[in-house]
Amino acid sequence: MDVADIIVPLETERGKILVVDDQPLNIKILHQLFHEDYEMFMATNGQQAIALCQKLQPDLVLLDIEMPIMSGYDVCQQLKADPLTANIGVIFVTAHFDEIQEVKGFQLGAVDFIHKPINPIITTARVKNQFILKRQTDLLHSIALLDSLTGVANRRQFEQRLPEIWKHSCRTQSPLSVVMLDVDFFKLFNDRYGHQEGDQCLRLVAKAISAALKRSVDFVARYGGEEFICILPETPLLGAEHIAQNIVDTVQALHLEHLDSSFNEVTISAGVASIQPQNDVTWQTLIEAADQQLYLAKQNGRNQISGLAL
Repeated sequence: MDVADIIVPLETERGKILVVDDQPLNIKILHQLFHEDYEMFMATNGQQAIALCQKLQPDLVLLDIEMPIMSGYDVCQQLKADPLTANIGVIFVTAHFDEIQEVKGFQLGAVDFIHKPINPIITTARVKNQFILKRQTDLLHSIALLDSLTGVANRRQFEQRLPEIWKHSCRTQSPLSVVMLDVDFFKLFNDRYGHQEGDQCLRLVAKAISAALKRSVDFVARYGGEEFICILPETPLLGAEHIAQNIVDTVQALHLEHLDSSFNEVTISAGVASIQPQNDVTWQTLIEAADQQLYLAKQNGRNQISGLAL
């Protein structure tokens, strides 16, 4: 995948800004200043701000420091402690020119300060600069988590995502499945057709796997070499086996020539493992089980699935 395929020009996107202030007049001033260029959202207390950040994932939060019950500092600290909201840019809004306050804010993870009374030119420039920086950072982060050859997630992103999904499944007591996939006889494919054709084969296989996953919560990553792995939240063994079989069939339906394969075309094998996650079990257990099932699928003739419920 070319990097240009995933870059969207920053200037064409409307960012999302959350204004947090217990004084409606201050919210109104900032809303009037930015509503033409950004999607604007408002909160009047800390708890509401945190809930909106989790739900909306704004690019920036314009956060008043002095609020009753929960200060802006407390809100910022909670946002930065939660992986879901840690990357949201926080700009503190304060009526005080206090160096100690600013040091504390930056130590908590703020990206800038805006001082009251609001100067429209300075405030607009600072928000615009932080929005551009935020989008550039997000873009670089997304590129770093993509497999450059196939365009699906890379192993690093997989190893970030699975523990999060595991914790969620523990909380909701919902089943979780993993499908490990391997292109059959891939070394022989590369030997006969060359590495450029091998790369194209992997791209087409990755695209077929992605197409076979119908839900937005399903996740596919390149695990390494010719191996891919899928995370299927809220999916028991029977459903995961059905999806895995669909992936196997979808890849074979590509009819990619592979004369050194037992099937004369490119196929994949799949190992499926399902579990009801518990806090006293590690997610690595699920990966190991899927890997063992993949080995069985290979041993039993390839181009097939093998599954196990833990």
